[in-house]
Amino acid sequence: MTAARYDLVIDQGSDFALEFAVAEEGLVKNLTGYSARAQLRPTKGSTTLSATFVCGIAQPTLGKVSMALSNTASSALTAGRFFYDLEIYTTNDAIVSRLLYGEVILTQEVTR
Repeated sequence: MTAARYDLVIDQGSDFALEFAVAEEGLVKNLTGYSARAQLRPTKGSTTLSATFVCGIAQPTLGKVSMALSNTASSALTAGRFFYDLEIYTTNDAIVSRLLYGEVILTQEVTR
């Protein structure tokens, strides 16, 4: 499965959440036994971790994956451009598949 590009706009100081279903060849992928992870970095090759999304498999048999960033986490970031990707994986990384990747624009919060 090839990862899909999906760019995000996140408002600084706001909660962000995304849920989607994974399908292969038109059929829902059963994600039983999988976990999910996603990270945010200032550049694609950076060793600096800007934030970690809270990810999960919401409904494994329906292929549902969730990804979230709290308002506390988004407030701690400087507005600007970042990069992310989201992977699903099994125990000990026996299987790892990158599902999504893209740019994140973090818009500046005004109200504090």
